[in-house]
Amino acid sequence: QVQLVESGGGLVQPGGSLRLSCAASGIAFSFYVMGWYRQAPGKQRELVAAVTSGGGTNYVDSVKGRFTISRDNAKNTVYLQMNSLKPEDTAVYYCNAHRSLTAVYDYWGQGTQVTVSS
Repeated sequence: QVQLVESGGGLVQPGGSLRLSCAASGIAFSFYVMGWYRQAPGKQRELVAAVTSGGGTNYVDSVKGRFTISRDNAKNTVYLQMNSLKPEDTAVYYCNAHRSLTAVYDYWGQGTQVTVSS
């Protein structure tokens, strides 16, 4: 059974920091592209950051220079370090594991709320 369990969300003031974690089980973690998505109320889910099995990363423009995605294959865990948080970063953040072979394997966590407010 595949499980992605996020943690680390919460309430933070503008300019503050949070680190999200996503612990994966039931998959060959090191072979998966791991991503963080977010969905704000009334908006579509968007890709925030992703890290490939080789360690390559990409970010949505709005978080470049503020967020850092990383992975620890020994711990089957992916992280999202979020600095200089803004109110517009408020959303539910979801962890995603993706792998494309002859079939597509796509798994999601349950989400963790991040609220940036004074």
